[in-house]
Amino acid sequence: MERPSSIRAISWERDRLVLLDQRVLPHRKRYFLCRSGEDVARAIRALVIRGAPAIGIAAAFGVVLDALRIQEPELDRFLLILERRMGRIEAARPTAVNLRWALNRMSSLCRSRHWKSVAELREALSGEALRIFREDVDTNRRIGRAGSALIRRRARILTYCNTGSLATGGYGTAAGVIRACWEQGKGIEVLACETRPYLQGARLTTWELMQEGIPVTLITDNMAAHFMAEGRVDVVLVGADRVAANGDVANKIGTYGLAVLAKKHRIPFYVAIPVSSLDVSCPSGREIPIEYRDPREVTRIAGARIAPRGCKALYPAFDVTPHELVTAFVTEKGVVKPPYRRNLNKIAGGGHRR
Repeated sequence: MERPSSIRAISWERDRLVLLDQRVLPHRKRYFLCRSGEDVARAIRALVIRGAPAIGIAAAFGVVLDALRIQEPELDRFLLILERRMGRIEAARPTAVNLRWALNRMSSLCRSRHWKSVAELREALSGEALRIFREDVDTNRRIGRAGSALIRRRARILTYCNTGSLATGGYGTAAGVIRACWEQGKGIEVLACETRPYLQGARLTTWELMQEGIPVTLITDNMAAHFMAEGRVDVVLVGADRVAANGDVANKIGTYGLAVLAKKHRIPFYVAIPVSSLDVSCPSGREIPIEYRDPREVTRIAGARIAPRGCKALYPAFDVTPHELVTAFVTEKGVVKPPYRRNLNKIAGGGHRR
């Protein structure tokens, strides 16, 4: 039986967006209040909110917040100002495609017909953002059901980064598959990689799964090969921030290495995504922009310096896993297997562009 998640990362309160601040979890709960699109963009850049689907939802509500605050009665002028502000939100993070996908939905609504008034358009935008939010939860539950069919009883699942309610509208993508397996009584166990340097696995995934009573054991990222070699991993299950037309996967840095290890040890490597994370306009992973973040996030942990002062560091936030290392994709439209260029394009609607 599917149970609602007790974790709410995103709350909409009529004229403000309230985000659970993921920078301070699991030690305390703090909330970040957004009253404008710029507030939302700042929250996305600072990783107050993270996870591709959650970023898209927050961006949609950022458009609503700006629409509520633009004091321009003339509709065409209002639309020009609003579109410009959407661009600022889109620039917050370049790799996760759901951000652009959600903003394109909001922009398409603005241009879909001749609105009678600014007030009418504001109401329509609010309704669209709520639909994006609610659709994501339903999508995740369907991903969970589809993916659980791939997981045998008492499977030991290795997962990476955070893909649960904190990263989505609720329930989760890869974590949604884990939740569905647990709800079905499959008795699964989870190995959660810590996910350096931001520690999403250590701080967020373990906390989420423990809230649900799902057995989880934390390991450092460099322990994964050891446990695979010992036969203590049955399946690797991850999410993605963007999937190219050929099936190349952009996800949290370190995912590529896990895929190589899984291939070496003949372990299935599954990627759980909503169709909104497909970017069939992007031919391959070579065209996916990789965000580089502040190298101080590598030389420090929780603000404490761990490297010598003046030490250089690099922090690509994502890497690209070649499609040939992916066993299958799990989507709300079912499980997708190779050939990916044909089959992913098919579920995206055939030539779908964002």
